[in-house]
Amino acid sequence: MTRADGRANDELRPTKITCGVQTFSEGSVLIETGLTRVLCAVSIEDKVPRFLRGSGQGWITAEYAMLPRATLTRSPRERTPRGRTQEIQRLIGRSLRAAIDLERLGERTFTVDCDVLQADAGTRTAAITGGYVALYQAIAALVDERRLPDMPIRAAVAATSVGIVDGERLLDLCYGEDAGAQADFNVVMTADGEFVEVQGTAEGMPYSRRALDDVLSLAEQGIGQLIDIQRDAIARIAPA
Repeated sequence: MTRADGRANDELRPTKITCGVQTFSEGSVLIETGLTRVLCAVSIEDKVPRFLRGSGQGWITAEYAMLPRATLTRSPRERTPRGRTQEIQRLIGRSLRAAIDLERLGERTFTVDCDVLQADAGTRTAAITGGYVALYQAIAALVDERRLPDMPIRAAVAATSVGIVDGERLLDLCYGEDAGAQADFNVVMTADGEFVEVQGTAEGMPYSRRALDDVLSLAEQGIGQLIDIQRDAIARIAPA
């Protein structure tokens, strides 16, 4: 099949991560993947949720929102997060916590705000990929200020979407592909090649074990490229 934007089946959309796009947040990035654009900003508080008080352990959480005109037609602002929004926030938080040794953060909470400026599918995966870089930037600032002794990073984490469209395995779905997919997946992995989360749903037709293996291999390839993009973005703000 020929994809609408001319990409190969195993090709990511053009992806760019720009660091330091906000003046006042401890870490911030704008991630652009195709037409999808997500602003990720990190805030640090010297406190933790009640269940962690006195533990010496830190916490990472996320909030996610979509601007009213991020899509073709206006969507009302959410006064309270709906079920889908809550699920995405939890996914982002789980994914970012997998990247960090929380016990080495001290009793601090890192809140990663992910605001979708423009949506053409893949917003949650872009938020994870960009959110990691913003979080790295915020933690690196604490190390520079000697408020942390070293970087408590376990491994970088990134995410992408894959799907089965008209029987073809496709990497990094845009909206039209996502809407017409027989099955679509969101995959989160670390730079060590370990899976953090796999979300896969068949839309009408079940998929085989072989198809699942194929899309996971495709996701692994794409995530490897995204981790390289993350490294390049981090190197521009914190050269080795």
